[in-house]
Amino acid sequence: MDNAYPKPLTIHWVSTTDSSEFTLLSWALTHSSLVALDAEWKPVRSQTTQLTDSDQDQDRTFPSVSLLQLACRLVEFPPDLADSTQFNQDDSVVFLVDLQSVPFASIYGQLKEMFVDENVLKLGFRFKQDLVYLSSTFCSHGFEPGFDLVEPFIDISSIYHHLQQRLTARKIGKNSKSLATICTELLGVSLSKELQCSDWSQRPLTEEQQIYAAIDAHCLLEIFDIFQLKVDKEGKSVNDVDMLGFPNLSLGLKEVLQRPTACERIVHSRVGEASSIVGATIATEFFKSEISMDMVVSGSLCRQTAPLKESLSRIVSDYGSKILLSESDKKPKISKKKGKKQPKPSLNGKPKGCDGVDDWQGLPPWESLNGGDGCPKFLCDVMIEGLAKHLRCVGIDAATPHSKKPESRELVDQAQRERRVILTRDAKLLRHDYLLDNQIYRVKSLLKNEQLLEVIQTFQLKISEDSLMSRCTKCNGRFIHKPLTTEEAIEAAKGFQKIPNCLFNKNLEFWQCMDCNQLYWEGTQYHNAVQKFINICSLGE
Repeated sequence: MDNAYPKPLTIHWVSTTDSSEFTLLSWALTHSSLVALDAEWKPVRSQTTQLTDSDQDQDRTFPSVSLLQLACRLVEFPPDLADSTQFNQDDSVVFLVDLQSVPFASIYGQLKEMFVDENVLKLGFRFKQDLVYLSSTFCSHGFEPGFDLVEPFIDISSIYHHLQQRLTARKIGKNSKSLATICTELLGVSLSKELQCSDWSQRPLTEEQQIYAAIDAHCLLEIFDIFQLKVDKEGKSVNDVDMLGFPNLSLGLKEVLQRPTACERIVHSRVGEASSIVGATIATEFFKSEISMDMVVSGSLCRQTAPLKESLSRIVSDYGSKILLSESDKKPKISKKKGKKQPKPSLNGKPKGCDGVDDWQGLPPWESLNGGDGCPKFLCDVMIEGLAKHLRCVGIDAATPHSKKPESRELVDQAQRERRVILTRDAKLLRHDYLLDNQIYRVKSLLKNEQLLEVIQTFQLKISEDSLMSRCTKCNGRFIHKPLTTEEAIEAAKGFQKIPNCLFNKNLEFWQCMDCNQLYWEGTQYHNAVQKFINICSLGE
């Protein structure tokens, strides 16, 4: 089920200091005007549940960052490589820095200087939390005081806010849109976040993980390009009809930015939600440079960042900010425990939130003895929508709430009407008086793969290879039983979904959801997903 990111990316995996990729990274950090930042980590699990509160407080720590992503916009190519095809069309290069392999001493100084270089504008999406974890990771390896300042810096969520506010020509409140939503509206790309909670400490990373990580950083440059184009246009004429030369200010962001004259450097593409990132490409042959490690050691690659161009300087002056970590930011937050209230009794006398509800016992509502059809059905609340998609991938009926912010009673009523078990991580939801027996289960695991296994084991679900990828991950619908030919798929996709031209001569079978009409095909991502869930569910054993 393959869909492409708008631009093919050349991804440089940096895991050793004696590689050409590390040398190119050193060059990029000293010859870039823009650097987009992101980081991946594995959550820390508390192993101190039987210790005293004081012991637990001493044991608390931040997650350790295992991967740092940098998408750099070069102002200058390395010597003798001005015509290199190893760079993207927008003069950017993407690095994935393996912090489990690269010696911290080799990059600490370079990163720290780049973070405060006034001639490098740093971009991120809610990057403060990443910086806290990154700083803690370096401090834990003896590199005090870590990183406490990033300047100049612009958050992509602020850029989106400015774009939206000026487009509507009125003052609007701050929003909390996700990066995936922003990419959909500004780039016309559905950015899948399926891999966000995967295990980033495992090596080697899968190809899909590497692509996901690279796109998460590079898309920030793409979004900034739109913002810079708007600022440049405003600076040229106070009578511009609108942000991109279009007369209709009532259009939404997505519709306006999809006009072909908006920005020639940005390629827009409508793609389906199903694993849209896997169409990007990783270079199989890494960049081979004539820049040597001797140049790095001798100081030939010392900081040589040129002053920012006028348009970037104006943006920094008008919209730039900084991230400054305080001492309290560098300490893991310890939640204050309140006195426990006595749980309210349920209709049958069992207290809500006790082990009988939290750990599950009895027959679920879909069992025939309870009047059901015997097919497992779940309702995943908004806190664990990622689990819903995982359940759909293994063929389990997993719905989500009808409204985006449902009241607790709405959630319970929907589950009761559809004979579903509510899956949640919200302990408060367990205490509602109007819950029926065996209507809710609190998921304990944090990661989606482990949540999936927990639900399978708790409810003794039967998973087979034939059931894998048999439901629509977008809406939970079933696929049409008969596969579509390429010709039928092209006809079905008209005005609805884009099918990459490269699929037309591969004689693939296409499948269509009976509910939302989303089209899928058995491409590389499909087979990778099948193998992934075979491994997770141990189906081959």
